Amino acid sequence: MLDFLKFPDPKDPIAIERLNLMNMAKLSIKGLIESALNLGRTLDSDYAPLQQFFVVMEHCLKHGLKSKKTFLGQNKSFWGPLELVEKLTPEAGEITASVKDLPGLKTPLGRGRAWLRLALMQKKLSDYMKTIINQKDLLSEFYEPNALMMEEEGAVIAGLLVGLNVIDANLCMKGEDLDSQVGVIDFSMYLKDGAHSSKSTEGDGQITAILDQKNYVEELNRHLSASVNNLQAKVDALEKSNTKLTEELAVANNRIISLQEELERVKEESSYVVESSRKASRADGTANGQVLGETRKQLKEETQLRLDVEKELEVQIGMKQEMELSMKMLEKDICEKHDALVELRQHNLFLMLCVCDCCLCLSGFDIISRLEEKTNQMGSIIKQLESRCKKAERERDLADEANRLFKQEFGDKIESLQEEDQSLCKDTDPTICPMCENQDSLTTPKRQCKNCSGVFCENCMANELPLPSSINPEHVCDVCYSQLLQQYASSPS
Repeated sequence: MLDFLKFPDPKDPIAIERLNLMNMAKLSIKGLIESALNLGRTLDSDYAPLQQFFVVMEHCLKHGLKSKKTFLGQNKSFWGPLELVEKLTPEAGEITASVKDLPGLKTPLGRGRAWLRLALMQKKLSDYMKTIINQKDLLSEFYEPNALMMEEEGAVIAGLLVGLNVIDANLCMKGEDLDSQVGVIDFSMYLKDGAHSSKSTEGDGQITAILDQKNYVEELNRHLSASVNNLQAKVDALEKSNTKLTEELAVANNRIISLQEELERVKEESSYVVESSRKASRADGTANGQVLGETRKQLKEETQLRLDVEKELEVQIGMKQEMELSMKMLEKDICEKHDALVELRQHNLFLMLCVCDCCLCLSGFDIISRLEEKTNQMGSIIKQLESRCKKAERERDLADEANRLFKQEFGDKIESLQEEDQSLCKDTDPTICPMCENQDSLTTPKRQCKNCSGVFCENCMANELPLPSSINPEHVCDVCYSQLLQQYASSPS
């Protein structure tokens, strides 16, 4: 320990007070740990060394507090510094909320005493004290510069509090009057009796060491169980995301299949249009202009459809790449979790050996059976996690294979569609209407007569009549219109 802590200035009474409080904290913490381990059970509120420990801690926290003037007088309470822990450490928010909800507490002093008891039960008292001691700028609002919490003695006491993590305490504060308790240190508890100390046996020391090992192993086992639960929750979340990605992949595959069918249909329609245009050009040379117009219109529609299909294909490819990236990240995360599970499994075997040795020394067969049951449960959980990791890897391999087949199939179909589109883009000269032979009919649209199948301009195709092959009126040329009128007039009604 530092020299100025051992030999304070005799002219500085504040330094002597700090040293005395630190020594009392040492004695109370040491006595509490030794008596609790010898007792071998969970401590309650009536345990005298525990009560003295809280009294000493109360005096340490009160040392050097600044007085706050109120309408009732001056008030010195250490509840204000303890409230800072909630802002610095989120874990302490639960303790602060519990203290504020207790109905029997009416003063800040009672709330501070309840906070110390809850922090001890949570086994976080040392961590919380270190947190507020490191924030000297915040503590200066509540303490004088030469207070115990502002000097090195406060850091020493925070370090000594680590040893209290081996103690299990169950304190009920609903029936206690924490507001009006008088905190007086009982020095008789810390006066050593030479005759009594000379009668301590070697067996007591062995039992104390075994109990320390037992508490340490139980603490490690509790942390290990918490780690396994966290890993299991993460694996469950990964399985949900993997299932979602698999569903999205199935939807994408279905969309790809529909796009392939659409491409096949477009290909068949394009070939049909080309073949029909060729047959029409061979049958009647005068119908080339009409066929060319319809072919161009059909080509534009097919081209637009092809562009839409290509855009949809690009979107699906983008989604595929995103799913591949997600699968790679999932695989990396699964590998990390698998390594962590292997390490936890090895550490679990080591803990089993330690616990078995400790339990043999204590002849506690009940403890052995409970720990073996917990070990078997954790082993089964680890096996389930390993099987889930293997399943996720198999699903990722299937997704990679489907992506490769998609790229291999779709590239050839797009190239064939582009070659067919180029074969359709042939231009021919427009023709004059064979009926009116008007030069203006070069630029006017053409129609096909539904009776004689001839192609004429719109002026020569303005008439409509029902045909024998159809009930509804159809567009016919002027010649067929006259012939059909005569035919309908001569036929009996």
